[in-house]
Amino acid sequence: MKPGLHQSATLRQELRMNPRLYQAMDLLYMPLLDLQQHLKQELLVNPFLEMLEAEDEVALGETADTEREREEAEKQEETDWEEIILDGFQAGSGARDLSYSDEVFERTPVQSRALTDHLRDQLLMLDLTDRQRRLSEEFLGNLGDDGYLHATLEEIVAGINGWENGGTTTHSDDATDAATPVPESTAPAESTAPAEPAEPAEPVTQGPFTVAEAETMLRVFHALDPAGIGARDLRECLLLQLEDMDLQDTLTYHLVHEAFDDLIGHRWSDIAKRRGIDPKAVQDAADELAKLDPKPGLRFLPSDDEYVVPDLIVEKIEGQYRVFLNDTGMPRLRISKVYQELAGNKKQFTGETREFITEKLNGAQWLIQAIEQRRQTMLKVMHFIVDRQREFFEKGIEYLRPLTLREVAEVIGMHESTVSRVTNQKYVQTPRGVYPLKFFFSSSLETTSGEDASARAVRAQIEKLVGDEASDQPLTDAEIVDALKDRGVRIARRTVAKYRDQLGILPARMRKRL
Repeated sequence: MKPGLHQSATLRQELRMNPRLYQAMDLLYMPLLDLQQHLKQELLVNPFLEMLEAEDEVALGETADTEREREEAEKQEETDWEEIILDGFQAGSGARDLSYSDEVFERTPVQSRALTDHLRDQLLMLDLTDRQRRLSEEFLGNLGDDGYLHATLEEIVAGINGWENGGTTTHSDDATDAATPVPESTAPAESTAPAEPAEPAEPVTQGPFTVAEAETMLRVFHALDPAGIGARDLRECLLLQLEDMDLQDTLTYHLVHEAFDDLIGHRWSDIAKRRGIDPKAVQDAADELAKLDPKPGLRFLPSDDEYVVPDLIVEKIEGQYRVFLNDTGMPRLRISKVYQELAGNKKQFTGETREFITEKLNGAQWLIQAIEQRRQTMLKVMHFIVDRQREFFEKGIEYLRPLTLREVAEVIGMHESTVSRVTNQKYVQTPRGVYPLKFFFSSSLETTSGEDASARAVRAQIEKLVGDEASDQPLTDAEIVDALKDRGVRIARRTVAKYRDQLGILPARMRKRL
């Protein structure tokens, strides 16, 4: 075979995604607030786009006569400030109401103090030595957000000793050596003023930190507010809070101190037998623990309030459920007539200018079409969900039917990934509350009638069964299986246990009340 360069022609098929297709997919994925910001950004970078204000829409349908009538009405409604001032701020019949009852004030988030700042302020009020303050900073650095001490005393001592040894320390001897004394021969003979006595140097405590010092500082932290700060486990945290409430002589304190494992396991009878008391008294003492805070430091975490703006609205009008897009706050875009007419005369533009105008004009037209396509796709998906989940809107979550993305995609004639983007991070406001669109999709379980039941609906039924059970005879997982079977739901016991754990429901043994 002779080596060299050769040319050959081949024919093959490739599937490449248009950049505009990527942008259309991003538009489907964006929630309402993100889409509003995106459109505002497009208004800044594309001169062919302009926002259609509500006043512009009204003005398009008004005639000259109606516009003059509107202007006269506005003049009549204008506030006569001269009349208000002369009448002692009592507006006349033609003045507008200046009360603030209809004003809407935006909620201003309040900045919360961090846990370390709150504790440091209390430490500054205590009479601590410089050595103790350095040790307290090491304690603050080992506190978690929950308020627990996430290091042993030995680790804290080793950490501060390693840091102290790694730094440079200036001792009083060094300062003395650095000073240059004045020889007696060079001192003026006529100077008879007595020399001022030197201030005594502040004593410097030498030596590494000890575990005993750490134990003393730990007791200081245990006395700070809130109670339970500096605890090393849940048991110590509860004991500190009970001590702060002067409840050391109560049964609750003794149970936490002496039988904490049995208390956590709800083994009331075993505790009662060992102590020779009634099991009901043990349970009542354990109930007092519910008033305590197991993680006292979390109250100082900043609370990020997340406001949900629904993308869709479902309302029941005359017995029928109607679907609307909540896009009143979204900018309405249109092609600017000025720039469109300017782009129509292509002869006066050449080179890069013509390419820029053509690109921006095509991009503006495509963006308007893509937004409309997004609106129609969301409406199609929500209409199908409403038709499929009508019993949920009428009766509640227990009647939620199983639904998958594939089913919706097949009905509306789109790809499953498209439906996934439409439903991602989108919310709908319904007569039963605000839900994410993903809420209406769940797997199915077989029923005795051959139909499918939604897993989310089954979880709701389990929660209702547990809520209605007798407190002294809670339902076991096997009994829940039988109760669901009577309702036509075929489910395994291990599946009931999994759903119960997802709902945060304890086993029957730990739910039993005496």
